[in-house]
Amino acid sequence: MTDSRPVLTMTGISKSFPGVRALHNVDFRLFPGEVHALMGENGAGKSTLIKVLTGVYGIDEGTITLGDEQVAFSGPMQASAAGVSTVYQEVNLCPNLSVAENIFIGREPRLFGAVRWGEVRRRARKLLTRLDLDIDVTAPVASYSLAVQQMVAIARAIDVQARVLILDEPTSSLDAGEVAQLFRVMRQLRDEGIAILFVTHFLDQVYGIADRITVLRNGTLVGEYPIAELPQLALVEKMIGKELDVLERLEEQPRRELAALEGGTPFVAVSELGRKGAIAPFSLTIHAGEVVGLAGLLGSGRTEAARLFFGADRADRGEVAVNGKPTSLRNPVQAIEYGIGFCSENRRAEGIIPDLSVRENMILAMQAARGWLRPIPRRRQDELVEQYIKALSIRPANPDVPVRNLSGGNQQKVLLARWLITEPRLLILDEPTRGIDIGAKAEIQKLVVQLSDGGMAVLFISAELEEVLRLSHKVAVMRDREMVAQLDNDDTVDAERVMQTIASGSTRKEASQ
Repeated sequence: MTDSRPVLTMTGISKSFPGVRALHNVDFRLFPGEVHALMGENGAGKSTLIKVLTGVYGIDEGTITLGDEQVAFSGPMQASAAGVSTVYQEVNLCPNLSVAENIFIGREPRLFGAVRWGEVRRRARKLLTRLDLDIDVTAPVASYSLAVQQMVAIARAIDVQARVLILDEPTSSLDAGEVAQLFRVMRQLRDEGIAILFVTHFLDQVYGIADRITVLRNGTLVGEYPIAELPQLALVEKMIGKELDVLERLEEQPRRELAALEGGTPFVAVSELGRKGAIAPFSLTIHAGEVVGLAGLLGSGRTEAARLFFGADRADRGEVAVNGKPTSLRNPVQAIEYGIGFCSENRRAEGIIPDLSVRENMILAMQAARGWLRPIPRRRQDELVEQYIKALSIRPANPDVPVRNLSGGNQQKVLLARWLITEPRLLILDEPTRGIDIGAKAEIQKLVVQLSDGGMAVLFISAELEEVLRLSHKVAVMRDREMVAQLDNDDTVDAERVMQTIASGSTRKEASQ
């Protein structure tokens, strides 16, 4: 740290919503020239604390001091003007505008009322050079990767003389190289004296970049710790408030074994299924009780394959059989009729409906399958919702709370409940544990095992190879929107072998079994 006095002090912060106590008497300090990780399970209060700090929410009790001045921001723009800037997980940029326009939108240098575009571009290049980024600032920001877009958002944030930079889940969609680039920038900004508040669910990243950690649990402060004094195991125990027996059992669980399936009819079988411009033709079978993992880098075609199974995108070639009977999955309604459910990786855009309650979100798929002219009786709705709130440990356990008020992990559980209510025979899970805490992740992994043991087929997609290998009976490897290999998950398969397959595609075999 470059200064013994905090640049930011939050004292006794409390915030409640109808039916939810999000924060209770929370203290938080942030010093100049440090990376401070804010940790906790989903629902611990991390996002609420950030929104209280930046003026998105008012506070019920407590004080916020920036430097030597007590503040109460009316919104993010006022917070940014005071030197508190936030870069969110969902990058808040205008995709149709150029890089330079995004950096200076609303703050363009002007002369006699006219925007000085040359100065805008010059300053944008200077800012990005500071971040070790050499790109065309006149190109639309949408033409660049998410990693580059995050750098553009950071450049915009630090241009306003930021004293505090908040990075909320900035690495959730980045590959290892992009994370390393982001960390180089974070260290540089830290060395310049900027205080960085870092929120992530990746423990290895916390220990690779953070100087201190503050842990929240259930809206209360657990403690503040120098990174060197808090081992990873102790951190996780403080986050979840219990011993790690369940997590350790998952980590130590042997590779999944599946009863011999020779001669058995797969629940779904596709042959040379593909869609021009999206994914090359591939063949794959999924049996009842089998977990098939899709492994590959971002953009490798995992999601594109999943969407064909659900009819969200329509294949333009290939064959599909469900229970041995040829069919075509033309749309999601037909897929649901066949007993197929799909939890999208983009839960905000394609999953939850924020303004509806937890109960209303949960029953959507079942109601769609019944038809909107046959409403589910309220009593039956309440029975189902109560059952799955309890089974999945959804917090808060109030079915009438708007789902937007729930944490990301609990929103993910609501989506899982939506499909489990329909009693699917094949459940497609696209990144079900991304951006959620380790406790919720363990619960979802346990659920996948239980569903499989109960006879449900699961198509499981995750960027975390160890997670795919822990849960799957078979791993299909994607590379450059092509299925390059299928590996039986036995003792010869590990993360290194899968990565080598992704890199080379050299172990390809026909997926006709």
